[in-house]
Amino acid sequence: MKISIGFMGLGIMGRPMAHNLLKAGYPLTVWNRTAEKTAPLLEAGAKAAEDPRKVAEASEVIFTMVTDGPQVREIALGPQGIIHGAKPGAVVVDMSSTATSAARDIAQELAQRQIHMLDAPVSGGPEGAAKGSLSIMVGGDENIFRQVLPILQVLGGAVTYVGPQGTGQLMKLCNQIACCLNILGMSEAFALARRAGVDLAKVREVLMGGAADSWMLRNWAPKIINDDYSPGFTVANFQKDLRNILQESAELRVS
Repeated sequence: MKISIGFMGLGIMGRPMAHNLLKAGYPLTVWNRTAEKTAPLLEAGAKAAEDPRKVAEASEVIFTMVTDGPQVREIALGPQGIIHGAKPGAVVVDMSSTATSAARDIAQELAQRQIHMLDAPVSGGPEGAAKGSLSIMVGGDENIFRQVLPILQVLGGAVTYVGPQGTGQLMKLCNQIACCLNILGMSEAFALARRAGVDLAKVREVLMGGAADSWMLRNWAPKIINDDYSPGFTVANFQKDLRNILQESAELRVS
């Protein structure tokens, strides 16, 4: 029988990720702060729980995919949190993007109840979440990582163990620095070309053929060319990531 899984946070990323776990045959218990978002998963065979504690009681491996560190802390350690329902030996896999300090602090408190935690943020956007092709960067105990690796491989095409607790989140900050600069560079290049009357499809073709090629050009540039600005990530979330980058940089004295 497959490992029982809990999944909390069924937003633009979490819902397709949870669907992929269901399609892979894992028994799934879900919770979301906005309960109606669980409906598509319940129709697909998942069970609903009334709070994070109940999810933890039903699960051996528990995923969280929410906005920020305070939300992860509340779900993990709050009055109806994971810590009050998970059995010793359970594994919490937090796929949210948080500060490294939050990842370490929450893991330390869970460890006092013999509950393991991995920080495992992702990159790849809603498309990667739907296709199961996310890049997943993992921090925590390597033995625990190897235990849950087959589950992570359902969600991601590139699953990388980075190092001790918090280093998964540190890698995500590095990823966001590079992503931010790529988006800015691509946007400025397109703005210049558009003002000059150059066909943006040709701009993309040329840039992809040389050293300026990037994931952003291959995946997001077509949306810009077609004036498709449907969101895949919120400005507020990117601002949160940038604040975490500045905080980490200040602590490490690299800014």
